[in-house]
Amino acid sequence: QVQLVESGGGLVQAGGSLRLSCATSGLTFSSYVLGWFRQASGKVRESVATINWSGGTTRYADSVKGRFTISRDNAKNTMYLQMNGLKPEDTAVYYCAAKYEGRTRYEYWGQGTQVTVSS
Repeated sequence: QVQLVESGGGLVQAGGSLRLSCATSGLTFSSYVLGWFRQASGKVRESVATINWSGGTTRYADSVKGRFTISRDNAKNTMYLQMNGLKPEDTAVYYCAAKYEGRTRYEYWGQGTQVTVSS
């Protein structure tokens, strides 16, 4: 059974930092592309950042470039999102997701972790 479990969310003041983690089990971790997504209240879910199997290729939404860093540790089956310079508009539920290399759609999703940035 595949499981993705996010942690590290919370309440932080604008300008602060948080580090999200996504611990996975039940999949061949190094064969999967991973991503962080977020959904703010009343808005559509959006992609925040993605990382390929080796960690050598990363992509970011324009809104987080230069502030967020995605990484993965294939030995620990865990992905991370370091978020610096947080803004109130970063407030959302953050989800991690995984898709097998080469596939279009993300197959597995975590339950989400709330990030709230106060002004």
